[in-house]
Amino acid sequence: MSQTLSNGLFGAIGVVAIAYCLAAIGLNVHFGYTGLLNFGQAGFALVGGYAVAMPVMNWQWSIWATIPVVIVASSVFALLLGIPTLRLRSDYLAIVTIAAAEILRLLVSTPNLKNVTGSTDGINSFTNDIQNSIPGFLKGRTVPLWEKNISDYEMWVMMLGWFLVALFSVVVWALMRSPWGRVLRSIREDEDAARSLGKNVFAYKMTSLVLGGVIGGFGGAILVIGQRNASPGSFQTQFTFLTYAIVVLGGVGKVKGPIVGAMMFWFLITVTDSLLADWTDGSGFQLPTWIMDSSNFSFFRWILVGGGLALLVIFRPQGIFGDKKEQAFDVR
Repeated sequence: MSQTLSNGLFGAIGVVAIAYCLAAIGLNVHFGYTGLLNFGQAGFALVGGYAVAMPVMNWQWSIWATIPVVIVASSVFALLLGIPTLRLRSDYLAIVTIAAAEILRLLVSTPNLKNVTGSTDGINSFTNDIQNSIPGFLKGRTVPLWEKNISDYEMWVMMLGWFLVALFSVVVWALMRSPWGRVLRSIREDEDAARSLGKNVFAYKMTSLVLGGVIGGFGGAILVIGQRNASPGSFQTQFTFLTYAIVVLGGVGKVKGPIVGAMMFWFLITVTDSLLADWTDGSGFQLPTWIMDSSNFSFFRWILVGGGLALLVIFRPQGIFGDKKEQAFDVR
């Protein structure tokens, strides 16, 4: 049991949780504060991930030199999505963003671009630079976390990731208390009223889409750096759906919502996976094989977690820290 809890703790603070937390912070800017139904956050994460992996692998750039590339690439992707759709109803944005994210994923998967994107195999072995920049107090050491040991590389990436989470959370907190942020909230509540007061709604929506997209891009960058692989399989549509689940779990329109939501979500996923693996491994307490066995328990965890999220939406739709008034699925 202690090993299960240790794995759950690592899942709550590990690289995957950090990546989804950053993506959720960006999505919270889009949906939670502005009311934009962006169903293509996986596309922004993919752009950020490949904006790091491609220059490092193909042109031997430093990983640190790719930071401006992540910002520019995510901003350009947001502009390409926003210019034709942000003047339309929100449901059109949802359709376009989910389609654009899939188009990007299929594009980087094409065999014709294998020398650039790695096709379906992805881009590997591009993290030597960051390994060389591990600080001396971590280099060559493993850091114990209860019953799990974390390598120096994992710990360094986690430190970078949580620094970005803290940085972007402070930025979002400050912006949402500024006049700009208050306009975003007014757009979410009543777009026509904001427009009648002379606000350029399109411009505000666009800057929100760019900001949230850039944050999501850094989430993708942390994911590929931590996994040492930029693969299209990491950015499927379920990436966006899980990010929405994290935002709703933590609380829509709350700065701490994505952080707490990501940690709780991946803790539950990891603990559930570990428990079901123990219950189907042939030793100790066993579930009947007609319920599940070692070949399908990994699918069963999503049923359990999905059922829990369904109950959350029914009995507390605002999430842990959220306010019901912050949840606005208005697609007029």
